[in-house]
Amino acid sequence: MFGKFCSGPFLALCSLPAAVCHVKITIYPVFFCKDTRERMTATVQKEELKQKADHWKQRLRTFLRWVLLSIFIGIAIGGGVGTLFYYALKWSTQTRINNPWLLFLLPAGGLLIVWLYQLCGVQKSRGTDLVLLSIRSSQPLPARMAPLIFISTAITHLFGGSAGREGAALQIGGSLGYGAGRLFKLDEKSLHVMTMCGMGAVFSALFGMPVVASVFALEVISVGQMLYSALVPVAISCLLAAGISGWLGAIPTHFTLVAVKGGIQLVPALQVALLSAMCAIIAVLFCRCLQASGRLYRRFLPNPYLRILVGSALVICLTLLLHTTDYEGAGGEIIDRAIRGQTRPEAFLLKILLTALTLGAGFKGGEIVPSFYIGATFGCWMGSLLGLDPCLGAAVGLLAVFCGVVNCPLTALLLGCSLFGYSGAPYFFLACALSYALSGYSGLYSEQTILYSKFRPQFINKKTE
Repeated sequence: MFGKFCSGPFLALCSLPAAVCHVKITIYPVFFCKDTRERMTATVQKEELKQKADHWKQRLRTFLRWVLLSIFIGIAIGGGVGTLFYYALKWSTQTRINNPWLLFLLPAGGLLIVWLYQLCGVQKSRGTDLVLLSIRSSQPLPARMAPLIFISTAITHLFGGSAGREGAALQIGGSLGYGAGRLFKLDEKSLHVMTMCGMGAVFSALFGMPVVASVFALEVISVGQMLYSALVPVAISCLLAAGISGWLGAIPTHFTLVAVKGGIQLVPALQVALLSAMCAIIAVLFCRCLQASGRLYRRFLPNPYLRILVGSALVICLTLLLHTTDYEGAGGEIIDRAIRGQTRPEAFLLKILLTALTLGAGFKGGEIVPSFYIGATFGCWMGSLLGLDPCLGAAVGLLAVFCGVVNCPLTALLLGCSLFGYSGAPYFFLACALSYALSGYSGLYSEQTILYSKFRPQFINKKTE
């Protein structure tokens, strides 16, 4: 019976071109006996199982590799360098407070910063923007970025410049994470993940908020799209970094907010909404002032040494005229005071001015903690005018201005819950949503991209203004 199928039409079928030979696979087994078909089916199933097993082995190897790499980054870069940076800034701040005359050495510190960057061949420092660009492209991160920004930020804080610290943390962590990836000979896409792990780890060690640091490292690069394949390594790196820094004595940032009752009420919600809209305007103002100061300095003072000397002189003169040191450094004590309901009406404007004068001149640090300062002082003052509890107003202002300048609403919401607890979460959520939308496409980082429109469901892939 089988012999009839071994000649004639069957041979013609077997001689068809390769492009249609798959027809043979579906027809051929029906001419075999049942046992033969079962054996062939079993063979196919075994092959499929083998392929699945190979795929899972590969996934497991990749997973374990990233676990080991993230442990290394969390311990060495986050727990080690991040904690060292925390104590360096703590020492700089305390030394400046104990010795107010150090403000008069700000010009010398500025000249040292410019000389260090010139010595290392850095003519134009792109800072955090370079880190963000390296994650979206093949742009390399120089190894010298980490020690340069570490030393320069400590100098800025020691001598009274108005600056933060998180921008430096992102640059230190990103540079060292990228360098570690190069050391382990990883491919380009893996280098991007290593950079994010480093960013989050040092940020986490500095602030003691691993969840916030993890989401921020994932969210800040391209708003509207998060690289979830980096979620596990970034989370492990940040958790380890926060744990080690805490074990070594670093104190997590936290404020006590007692003005919020459980749930959400209509009148406070309306007050929060109005305050958040105003904070969005303040966020845009802060970004525009930073950009304008940099342009004006470069236009009228192209020489970096002269530029930083003039900037130092302006900061010293304003500080002396104001008869206060409240605007030096990051201003953590002023933020805490605002959260407790105490501030001056002009504090947020003066912080914007002094931060722009400091960073625009060429001093190093960050812009996020100054945005905390600006938001908390403005929120405390304006919230009380609106009839809102000034403590809640300060918390809402801090989060809304932060969200407006970094365009990261999820990070801002988690930040609020980490800093102030979960009782005010409904108000924080409302504030972050409104500030994100109403701040438009402004942002601190010119290399940050916003993938989707803030006002309609449309893909725009637009860089911040």
